[in-house]
Amino acid sequence: MHGLVRGTVGAVGLGLATTGYAALIERRHWTLRTATLPVLPEGRSSLRVLHISDLHMMPDQKSKQRWVAGLADLAPDLVVNTGDNLAHPKAVPGVLRALEPLLGLPGLFVFGSNDYYGPTPKNPAMYLRKKRNRTWVKGAKLPWRDLRAAMLERGWQDATHQRLIMDVAGQPVAVAGVDDPHIRRDHYDRISGPVTAPVALRLGLTHSPEPRVLDAFADDEYDLIMAGHTHGGQLRVPGYGALVTNCGLDRSRARGASRWGSHTWLHVSAGLGTSPYAPVRFACPPEASLLTLVPRPVKPAASHNGHGRAVSSAAADVR
Repeated sequence: MHGLVRGTVGAVGLGLATTGYAALIERRHWTLRTATLPVLPEGRSSLRVLHISDLHMMPDQKSKQRWVAGLADLAPDLVVNTGDNLAHPKAVPGVLRALEPLLGLPGLFVFGSNDYYGPTPKNPAMYLRKKRNRTWVKGAKLPWRDLRAAMLERGWQDATHQRLIMDVAGQPVAVAGVDDPHIRRDHYDRISGPVTAPVALRLGLTHSPEPRVLDAFADDEYDLIMAGHTHGGQLRVPGYGALVTNCGLDRSRARGASRWGSHTWLHVSAGLGTSPYAPVRFACPPEASLLTLVPRPVKPAASHNGHGRAVSSAAADVR
């Protein structure tokens, strides 16, 4: 009996310690991830892209604001923000304090559901159901127009349902984006079609990485798609990974870079925030990502052996 009591007390203690770590330490453990992605044509110079997503800013989150502002020291060629910046009606000044040093750099953005509407309390168990009611409950309206106006005034471009060509470090980059698929605001038909201009990069942006949107970008042969929304799973089990993605994306792609089809790369940011109603992270620290984009590996032309048959010596795609 005493052993059972000790075991129960130990399990409860471990659970409390884990919860405390997830709520008090890891969710403030700001992390910079780096990755090198071969997405540019042969002969192009590399580009450095800073990916920021899911700030879910509250007015008093000074530590987060200071850390994000310090990312300007990385001097990226381009900053991409994939939405869910707000978590409170009075959070716009905090977001702008965080982004201020970055707004002087070339930048792009699309918004997510938590730019338009505030978070609402949810039962965490609902995310674990394989078949769950995906009806989305709107929270209070948020001042996204004020945030958008400030970003535009400083020179960032809104890629929402737009096809743009911009100069990034002297190289032409084609950009297209959709509004948040998580709340069915995406209308890919407004931007559909391949990019015909000669560019260094074809970049697609979306907040939620829903497969229907990723497939559409891939069909139009975009080189790179950037998204957020998943929080990397937010709670990850070591050796197993994300428990959920909160969208149609599979768990293995909940954060980081992966291939989507034969040509396109996908990068999903685990983001920098959480809902104020679920302020925990475990094995998934809040992050921004610095992506170095480089030319794709050159595939040598096929040679012929003595019998006249083609012999391919092309290197395998990097994965």
